[in-house]
Amino acid sequence: MTTFLSGIQPSGRPHLGNYFGALRQHVAAAREPGEHFYFIADYHALTTAPDAASVRESVRDIAVSYLALGLDTTRASLFRQSDVPEVTEIAWLLACVTGMGLLERAHSYKDKVAHGIKPSVGLFTYPILMAADILAYDTDAVPVGRDQVQHVEMAQDMAGYFNGKFGEVFRRPEARLPESERFQKVPGIDGQKMSKSYGNGVWIFESGKALAKVVARIATDSRAPEEPKDPDGVLLLDFLALFLEPTEIEDWRARVHVGGAGAPGYGHMKQRLVAAMEEHFAPARARREALLANPAEVDRELAAGAARARARAAEVAERARRAAGLR
Repeated sequence: MTTFLSGIQPSGRPHLGNYFGALRQHVAAAREPGEHFYFIADYHALTTAPDAASVRESVRDIAVSYLALGLDTTRASLFRQSDVPEVTEIAWLLACVTGMGLLERAHSYKDKVAHGIKPSVGLFTYPILMAADILAYDTDAVPVGRDQVQHVEMAQDMAGYFNGKFGEVFRRPEARLPESERFQKVPGIDGQKMSKSYGNGVWIFESGKALAKVVARIATDSRAPEEPKDPDGVLLLDFLALFLEPTEIEDWRARVHVGGAGAPGYGHMKQRLVAAMEEHFAPARARREALLANPAEVDRELAAGAARARARAAEVAERARRAAGLR
């Protein structure tokens, strides 16, 4: 039986990048046969030093988002990372067999430092904790976006280091990418990768005037609608491709490329994007409101998921302890 595991960091409200790169994948994967574990990475959130109230609020927001988007908790365990303390113990065991060079090559660490995030020991050793998250559940498949593949590869390396020293303890995981290329890199409103760190995201449950306002900020240029343009250079088309059927997006691209009297302006594209997002997220938005009105239900789901997750992680941690001579 295949075991699936993935998670999302609660560092603010989930944006489109989180949805297409993680949440959407996880909800879909949970319909497949196998065991499914999806966690809210609250320990990881501390690497950017948020205040305690923000962490609690963000954890709740992610949990509600998973449930509103349709995660079937009869088939998948949804839980807080910090409710499974065995993961931090496994992280220490992995840290003792992992060289500094591997961590120094982490793209995520270098990228965050380049964007002004103050480096901490936690941020530097982030890949070790992520490897422990993956390996603690005998994970086979890790649904992730392309930007997270390196972390899965590092988990493979760390499992190899530990197994090579102490015997076969950890299972080798494999990354699973989104089924479509268009979901593998979601742009921000400024054209960079969408990230909470960059302040360029679009909240998935935004609606009405607030949604129209953020869509209006998507980067464009001063070219007239009738001027022919390379569709690959029009950021709004990248956003539309996330929501429109292939035939419709190809029509938009063709009209932009040809130009002339029938070509759409940037305003038309923004209106279509707002309408598409409103329609796409309307059912989940309604479920979200119902869940926010019943916090006890969310707490029950998290507690039940944590119990199942911890039972599995306890088995793996004990196996690792014995192999390392701690029992």
